Amino acid sequence: MPADLLRLARVLLWLSLLVPGPLHAGTLSILSWDEWVRVGYVIDGDTFVTDAHDKVRLLGINAPEIMHNDNPGEPLGETSRRQLRKLIEGKRVRLSFDRQRRDDYGRKLAHVYVDGLWVNGKMVELGLAHVYTFAPNFKQTSALLDLERKARSKRLGIWNTARFRLLQADRIQRTHIGQFRLIEGRIDETGGWNFHMGKLHVSIPKKSRIWFAKPLNLRLGQKVIVRGKIRISSRGKFYLALYSPYDLEVQ
Repeated sequence: MPADLLRLARVLLWLSLLVPGPLHAGTLSILSWDEWVRVGYVIDGDTFVTDAHDKVRLLGINAPEIMHNDNPGEPLGETSRRQLRKLIEGKRVRLSFDRQRRDDYGRKLAHVYVDGLWVNGKMVELGLAHVYTFAPNFKQTSALLDLERKARSKRLGIWNTARFRLLQADRIQRTHIGQFRLIEGRIDETGGWNFHMGKLHVSIPKKSRIWFAKPLNLRLGQKVIVRGKIRISSRGKFYLALYSPYDLEVQ
């Protein structure tokens, strides 16, 4: 065996000894650090549990809520869950990780692939999930946003419902508080890390400014789309925080 190949074989053997846990916890790909698991059951349109009892959250997307406890659920929540079941339930899938592998709830954060299909992208393409960024995991966000724009333009799935349809900034109401929405408007006040449009004040929290190359350079009258959860300030004003550059779309 040539010396270079022998050295490579030794490195791969050494790495294989570092793989933690029993094999049923998922087979790890040494070169890519991806993980193979079998899906036990699907919880909703963006979360499932493996047969080894690991909970996995599909990275970069958010599906409509299903009914549980006193929560009546959101439009197409059950449709989204059925679609994810159809795609992955009971199957062996590949988990591809970004910079952060788990969230604060202990769930694995992954892009999921089955039979060559990118499941996260498919759910967005069908209009059964929207883009939802998890800093610092932005590896596939641009591709997901492209798929979402196409689904929005065709008014597929959730984009054909009043709950998720693009909301105009001058039409925000108190009933929208707590909802994650895509909001469109024109800039009527602007500063380095914040701006105002319609009824909405938009700002970038200090801890999230590391993801932006520089303060925003927006013009008065410029049309933008922002994404995030609508909140109400102590002064009774609507506001929304941007946590990454992907939460702002300049028209």
